[in-house]
Parts: sequence; structure tokens; C-alpha cells
Amino acid sequence: MSVSAASRVSTAKAPVPPVPADPMGRDLLARFSRALGDATRLALLAFCAESESTGNECVVHAGLSQGRVSAHLRCLVGRRLLEVRRAGRFAYSQVTDPRVADPVGFGASMVADHAASTAACARAASAP
Repeated sequence: MSVSAASRVSTAKAPVPPVPADPMGRDLLARFSRALGDATRLALLAFCAESESTGNECVVHAGLSQGRVSAHLRCLVGRRLLEVRRAGRFAYSQVTDPRVADPVGFGASMVADHAASTAACARAASAP
């Protein structure tokens, strides 16, 4: 019995991304991914990618307290996604590695294709 090409289920597997084989490498990759796994940090990355931004500008943009924004900025600086330039009393943050647009763009593309299932995933929901 012949099955039409349109009704066949593909058994070809999608290519597996290069996940580190060693536990330490996987842990580092997960830590990096968590830095991008926060809506505020994503907003700050996008904001600081446009131009250098002061801490006060970041606070206004994020709509959060200075302490919370500083913690998010420290996280991004710690992963070398942002760099800080000091000039007098001001600190200016800017995206240091333009490759950060790649995983963020990929994630946005995946969400666009899988929005309903992503929204329904209670385990991946943000903490209140």
C-alpha cells in the first residue's frame, strides 16, 4: 500500500546543537543561557545595543528600582555581554559582543513558531 508524500511523517531527526560533552561545559552553557532567560535582561540588552546608556537611563527604561537594574546589569557584565565605561560620576553600559543578537534572534524566531506551547508551559514561567 502506497502512502502519499503529504501524509508521511518524517523520521529524520533535527540536527543536535553542539552541546558540550562534559558536565562543566554544560553547566557553563546553562549559566550563560540563564543570563538571556530573563525578560528584564533581554530588554536591557536591546536598550544598550542601540547606544551607550547610563545607569539612570537603564532604570527609566526598565521601570525598576536602581538596585534591581544594577543587579541585572552586573549579571550581563559578568557574562561579558555588556561592558561598562566610567566617565566621572557616570557609568555607561553598552553591548560588547554583537553575537548576542544571534541567540536572542533565534529564541524570538522559535517563540514565534511555538508561542502557544511556550505560553502554556507553567514550568518555564517567570517567577512573580
